[in-house]
Amino acid sequence: MNIMDFNVKKLAADAGTFLSRAVQFTEEKLGQAEKTELDAHLENLLCKAECTKQWTEKVMKQTEVLLQPNPNARMEEFVYEKLDRKAPSRMNNPEILGQHMIDAGNEFGPGTAYGNALIKCGETQRRIGAADRELIQTSAINFLTPLRNFIEGDYKTITRERKLLQNKRLDLDAAKTRLKKAKLAEARAASEQEVRIAQSEFDRQAEITRLLLEGISSTHAHHLRCLNDFVEAQMTYYAQCYQYMLDLQKQLGSFPSTFLANNHQSSSSCAPSSSVTTTAASSASVTASLSSISNAAATSSLGGVKSASGNRKARVLYDYDAANSSELSLLADEVITVYSMPGMDSDWLMGERGNQKGKVPITYLELLN
Repeated sequence: MNIMDFNVKKLAADAGTFLSRAVQFTEEKLGQAEKTELDAHLENLLCKAECTKQWTEKVMKQTEVLLQPNPNARMEEFVYEKLDRKAPSRMNNPEILGQHMIDAGNEFGPGTAYGNALIKCGETQRRIGAADRELIQTSAINFLTPLRNFIEGDYKTITRERKLLQNKRLDLDAAKTRLKKAKLAEARAASEQEVRIAQSEFDRQAEITRLLLEGISSTHAHHLRCLNDFVEAQMTYYAQCYQYMLDLQKQLGSFPSTFLANNHQSSSSCAPSSSVTTTAASSASVTASLSSISNAAATSSLGGVKSASGNRKARVLYDYDAANSSELSLLADEVITVYSMPGMDSDWLMGERGNQKGKVPITYLELLN
């Protein structure tokens, strides 16, 4: 027998097997043939594997959206990954914002309060951008890659073996159907032998598929470890961002008094018309508040307190810790009574809260009517 004859016979056998499976499948759908059912344990394992695959895909895709909200950037990264090439490095949104702030601060002048504040904010934004890059890289390695490996590796193997099991089951049922139709003793003997062989191959493939499917539990355990790594990466990222903004808040806290002092020295400088009011930061949350910066508006309103007789109410903009016993500690959003005293520094007022009294910085206050 030459190679060509062997190939022809193999093709004929494959065609016959395919036709037999097609006929069996069609008759099952039409209710004209019986179907060998898988045992309940194997069916449960198949459902668990399919459920794992579907939810793993959803979690993976949404994690990618979380880490990279720009769909065009995700598509570009996907194309470069398929081409096995490294995507070009580009600035992310915090880094772009930070660079704009730094450029604006240098344009306005690093020696000015606003310019200096912009530069410091820009540097913080760039640090946040760097932390964001680290989060994406760490999450891709420790979380997304294992999920993708399961979808593109382990589950594809399960799918292949599951399809093979389906074919073996069709072969077995087709053989059983032929046995029922066999009438001659010789034909029945041949059909019984065929059924035994088909049953053996089906049982063997069912065992292989079962062993693979039981590995899903190990997959869940592995993905749990990966999930812990992802959570730790997020914790690190948010802790870094919190620390960066906390440091920035402390740096900006000294700007208002410096700005007012510079304003008294230079009468020709332009007075900014806007005032940035900060929101309170509680001990359990991050609020990254900026100091209230104003010139003419702040000077005129605070000057009204010093020229008026009697007391006024003021709302505290953000927390203040007293430096010594002559000062009064403040809590954001509380309302206190303030008034001026002869000989006091222009940047301070006297504040009262119940029986407590002490100096308070005017830049931490918002005067009320």
